[in-house]
Order: sequence, then structure tokens, then C-alpha cells
Amino acid sequence: MTSLPPLQRLRVSFSAKRLEDVTETVRSQVEAAAQFPRGSRIAVAVGSRGLANLATIVRTTVGVLQARGASVFIIPAMGSHGGATAEGQRDVLAGYGVTESAIGCPILATMEVVELPATGLEHPLFLDRHAAAADGIVLINRIKPHTDYHGPHESGLVKMAVIGLGKHAAALALHRLGVRGLRDLIPLAATRLLGTGRILFGVAVVENAYDATAVVEAIPAARILDRERELLELARRHLPRLPLDDIDVLIVDRLGKNISGTGLDTNIIGRLRIRGEPEPARPRIKSIVVTDLTDESHGNAVGVGLADVITARLAAKIDAHATYVNTSTAGFIERGKTPLASPTDAAAVELALRAAGCLDFSAARILRIRDTLHLGELFASPAAAAALRDHPDVTILAPPAPAVDQVGNLLPFGT
Repeated sequence: MTSLPPLQRLRVSFSAKRLEDVTETVRSQVEAAAQFPRGSRIAVAVGSRGLANLATIVRTTVGVLQARGASVFIIPAMGSHGGATAEGQRDVLAGYGVTESAIGCPILATMEVVELPATGLEHPLFLDRHAAAADGIVLINRIKPHTDYHGPHESGLVKMAVIGLGKHAAALALHRLGVRGLRDLIPLAATRLLGTGRILFGVAVVENAYDATAVVEAIPAARILDRERELLELARRHLPRLPLDDIDVLIVDRLGKNISGTGLDTNIIGRLRIRGEPEPARPRIKSIVVTDLTDESHGNAVGVGLADVITARLAAKIDAHATYVNTSTAGFIERGKTPLASPTDAAAVELALRAAGCLDFSAARILRIRDTLHLGELFASPAAAAALRDHPDVTILAPPAPAVDQVGNLLPFGT
């Protein structure tokens, strides 16, 4: 019989601003930005981030470009993701519903690049071979705080232009320069690339705290650097947060590339684990347990090293090659280390509690979340719920109940 305390279901309220008609917003934005001669070959760059309505956004963008007389094709723009293989990156897109039949245009996937002039830069500048042969490029990506660094440009169109379009070669070139390469040098490289005129515009997406589309803007290439700064600040305001700063154990049901570029969003868990970089001031979590890996990750468990304990179920799903490629390209190897794998969910949580120094499990502050992208509903131990009793954005939905079944598996999140 498990000694874990019961958990009770809570709701956390965030700003719920969202677009009522995503398709119409994308259509009007792209129609205003799409300026090119009829017959142009246009490459639409789609990344590996999990976006709400991604297939709808891509399909609508492609449809508008085709209606304007363009010959359109999609390219995966995701650096080393998908195991740094063309087929792997095509599979990542398929997992999001972005297929040739669903979108209505070819997908040209390759890891081959051409090298562009890079005079004055500290690194080479690369461009996907198919994109280089196109008459124009359109970027589609979410704007959000990055999981490795903070600066005026983080995760968005600017980074996609340099590393996404530059494939594995660009990822290696920038990541070998560490955080400075990502934070300081990507904007310089993007300025050079945007100045070539190859990129026509970018479709920028900002999501709210509930993983719903809040903003879609088609930004002309000349304005991408400036407008992305503003949208990043908006994205920061929409970023969800855990309602407690001091937590003994955080249970995360799943990590994955579709959840965050680092599997677990470092902005949520308060851990970077990058040598030489200071850790965030909050939240302060003593132990983190992760119990599963999303199917959409295709075995890529990058970020698993941000956890302290995992389950044997998660460990069995790890594709060592895909995880190695993504982690070694980034260079932040602490994040790729595999934690201890416990045989059951209950055993994993008990180990995490002991590691956190909790002598009395019933007094431990435990939170359980579905993943770091969905924080609107969570489970809390009695001690954590008591600490949240006066929180203005927290509502108790149910009384405490057993957290695991008789064999030690966590009960389904929705129960």
C-alpha cells in the first residue's frame, strides 16, 4: 500500500484572450502581406513546435499563396530535430497534421544546405537547399520565451530564420558558441539573412496560457526584428506559471518536443541546467518526477535530465539516437542525462519525496501537472492546497482523493 498523500484537483485561472476565428485572421493577415509575382515558387517553413491550430494556420497560409498564383511547397525548419534526418523531420510535421494531403502542397524535406556569404559574422550562414532555390520564403512560428536564454529575441521567427532554415549545420554552428551564440549572434545572422530579400514575411503566432491561439500576425521581413520584440513581451505576459514558488515534489505526467523545445519548459520549472548560467529565482522545486514521453516526440527525450526521477515506462520510450543528436547539437549535456527510472509512478514519487528530504510525506507540498504547457488544472497535496487557500486565481474543484491505483499507477489526470 502506497504511503503517498492524497491529491485534490484545483483550477488556476489565467488570461483567456483568444482568437474567435483563426482561419479568417490568418487569411486576412496573409493576404495583406503576400506580395510577389504570379508563378513564384514559395517555400513555407514550418517548425517542430507544437502550436494550437498549426495545421489550420499552415493550410490557410498555403491556400492564400496558391490563390495569388504561387507554386507552394513546405519545408521542415527545425534545426537538428527529428533525429537530424529528412524523414524524421517529415514525421514530426506529420505528427502535427501537416502532410501533403492535408495541406494541399508538396513537402520537400532535406538536411542539405547551401552556404551564404557570412562576412563579418562569427560563424557560417546556411540555408536549406530547397528554400535557397525558391523565389521567396514564408516563415510560420510561435513567438515565446526561450528555454535556454532570455533576450530581445528568443523563440520565434528570428531564430527559425537562422537555425530552422539552416538545418543541422546551422544548429551546430550556433550552439557551439553557447548561450552567447543563441542570444547575441542569432539576431545578427537574422539581420543578414533578412537583408537578402529571400524571406518575404513571417506568420507570427502568440498563444495564451491555455495553449490557444491569441494572436496571429503576418509581418513583412523588414519589420520582423522589431515586431518580434513586442510580441515576445506579449507572450511573456501570457506565459502560465505554477501557483506555488516553494514545492517539494512536482509530478509531470509527460514531457515532449511538442510541449517544449526542452521537453519541460524551463520557464515553468525554474531549472536551466546550463553550466555557467544562473538558475531562475523561482519556482524552487526540490524534486521533479516525469512519468511519460509524448508520442509526438518520436522518442526524442531531450530535457529528461531536467527531471530527478522518471518511470521505467518513460525510459522504455527513449530513442537514444534522436535524444543524443538533439542534446549534443545544443551542447547542454546536463539536460540529456537519464535520471533514475522507478518501476511504477508511486515508486518514482516516493523516491522523489525522499530525495527532497521529506520525512513526513503527509506534510509535503506536492503538485501534479499534465505537462508544462497545460497548467490550468492541476492536483495538489493537502499541504500544497492549504498554502493556496487564499490564492486569488486558484479554485478547489474536488476534495482530496487517492493519487494512485492498487498497482502504483497514477490515476488518469481527468479523474
